[in-house]
Amino acid sequence: MHDTYAIQAMSMRYKTLRSPCMKVLIVPNYARSAAVQAATELTSWLENEAIGVIWAHDKKKFLHATTSAESCDLVVSLGGDGTLLRAANIIGYAEVPLLGLSFGHVGFLTAADSNNIVKTLASALAGEMHVSRRMTLAIELQTLDTTTDAPETTQYFALNELSLTRGPEGDIIAFSIDVSGNHIDTLRGDGVVVATATGSTGYSLSAGGPIVHPDFRGMIVTPIAAHTISARTFLTSPSDVVEITPSQDRPAARSAFVDGQLVSKDKLVEKVCVRRGKGDIILLDGGPSSFYRSVSRVFYGRAAQQ
Repeated sequence: MHDTYAIQAMSMRYKTLRSPCMKVLIVPNYARSAAVQAATELTSWLENEAIGVIWAHDKKKFLHATTSAESCDLVVSLGGDGTLLRAANIIGYAEVPLLGLSFGHVGFLTAADSNNIVKTLASALAGEMHVSRRMTLAIELQTLDTTTDAPETTQYFALNELSLTRGPEGDIIAFSIDVSGNHIDTLRGDGVVVATATGSTGYSLSAGGPIVHPDFRGMIVTPIAAHTISARTFLTSPSDVVEITPSQDRPAARSAFVDGQLVSKDKLVEKVCVRRGKGDIILLDGGPSSFYRSVSRVFYGRAAQQ
């Protein structure tokens, strides 16, 4: 979907004000020196253009620090898809445009590689890049504290997926899957992934799920190594709610991950509810065909022929 309202507003401020009241949030992969160096280069260019810059905290050095994108006009991630997911989590439902610059191994979600990063950023600020609205997930995780048995319900945001998997002991888990009150199946295996179309090329794909175009607004539900040959991926409607309930008859340890991050440490997962998020991520990319170019490059190895 080519929705440019946020970019047009940002571009107008860039062209008319060009002052520190405009702000860009930089989210680099601090583990990659090239990404940090490029972020420093972009900071110098932005400040020379009289645009304010803030950097996201290094999550390894500032474990309890938070960064907000609500006062920013643009967020730029420098790294791989993991860095972009972190930037998306910082944005949440604020609908601040997100530009990904690739300094990782795959870079499926990023708009450009590490060449000409200033030119790419200038295009984004000028409102010249294609806008892709990416559906998000709202996740409700019901758990019990393993030390106090106290129940807890926690809400999470995801751009890619929720995955419920077997725990550190390695035992298979049993769980039921229901969609909007309709029982689908009770499975035993390594777990299940509930993904967006954006996340269809991540964990879901590795578990045997399909590649799905970003315009799809439902969820992709993919069992992981189920102990049956009849379990298959299925797609939901945009309004559906997916409920995953671990079996009480098989009290094996299980782990819940949101966009690859463990969220169930020291907790026993009792139930997971996943629905479409209340807002989208506004991702800047190279155009309507950039998704298919990325599919060809990453999964079919056709970069050398293009």
